[in-house]
Amino acid sequence: MSHPARPLRVVPAARAPGPTPADGAAVLDEIGAFVSRFNAFPDEHCVPTLALWYAHTHAAEHFYVTPRLILSSAEPGSGKTRVLEVAQYLVHAPEMTISASTAALFRMVNAAPITILFDEVDAIFNPKNGGNYEDLRAMLNAGYKRSATIARCVGDAKAMNVQRFKVYAPVALAGIAGHMPDTITTRAITIHMRRRAPNERVEPFKTRRIETEAEPLREKLAAWVASVADRLDDAEPDMPEGVTDRSAEIWEPLIALADAAGGHWPDTARAACAHFVANNDPHKGSLGIRLLADLREVFTQRQADRLSTAAILEALYANEEAPWGDLYGKPLDARRLAKELDRYGVKPTVYKAEGKPTRGYLATGETGLADAWKRYLPADPGSTA
Repeated sequence: MSHPARPLRVVPAARAPGPTPADGAAVLDEIGAFVSRFNAFPDEHCVPTLALWYAHTHAAEHFYVTPRLILSSAEPGSGKTRVLEVAQYLVHAPEMTISASTAALFRMVNAAPITILFDEVDAIFNPKNGGNYEDLRAMLNAGYKRSATIARCVGDAKAMNVQRFKVYAPVALAGIAGHMPDTITTRAITIHMRRRAPNERVEPFKTRRIETEAEPLREKLAAWVASVADRLDDAEPDMPEGVTDRSAEIWEPLIALADAAGGHWPDTARAACAHFVANNDPHKGSLGIRLLADLREVFTQRQADRLSTAAILEALYANEEAPWGDLYGKPLDARRLAKELDRYGVKPTVYKAEGKPTRGYLATGETGLADAWKRYLPADPGSTA
């Protein structure tokens, strides 16, 4: 299904910051209060996260990574677009779009620092639509890190040159849940929006009024961020317990800004970080991660250190919330199970059970499951690992 291109919507960049930036905590509080007027969010951690993400767009060049922001929901009409509409008046150099071509985005990002606000991305990345958007996915993945470039051949056949495009840019993506590539979600903070309940009230979105009210807020935000920018280059903020590796990398810019703001923001940011990282369900990752997680549950529930392939498949089929009973039109079988686990260094083995040779999998050992659980899943104290 094709989607006609729509013109990009441009909001003028904030004027040059004034000489007397306001207190950081107060500015972020104002941003949070403004954002809260137009959306009903699922929990108290969403607004502080958005305020800090908007702030980081004004200092993206001072960070090694710029976390992607994903706004997802089960159904349309859940406020995702409204979040982007408000964001365009608060972030640095916004480019709000629905169907910009990858080539156009390449050139815009390469020309000057911008913040991409991409709506309806579920229509782009939905495999049912048959489109080939690997270039866009590659750009969004690579542009997560400041040093990234993407090489492309430009010019005609007689004068072909290789040009390296800078693709580093803050990106917010909104769409229906389930269609975002895993390579993007693992670089993102994801806020799962939901429809407002009948008793939840928000202010109507009036463009002219919002633009007028937001302009001084964006100027204050830009001025404050500029005043602390030099402190951000070498910032190495302490992370909440259990937040490491990619999760720590994602949250470092936001927590660094929270520490610079002071007041309640250092604690507020870390609470939000712990919340979103803890709610990153391993079952929502790749098929392989889902399989590892479900196998850990099976071994834990049975308090087993080894299980036959037949017992494993029976237990996986019994999980009605899992895809194993109908995986692309047929149930998971022993061959597919072995193929999926082989990628993680896990291999089937033959052991004796009730005096008979039995083919299955071990929890421990060089080719057992425990090492993969430890490396690819969040810690689970109840696991046999």
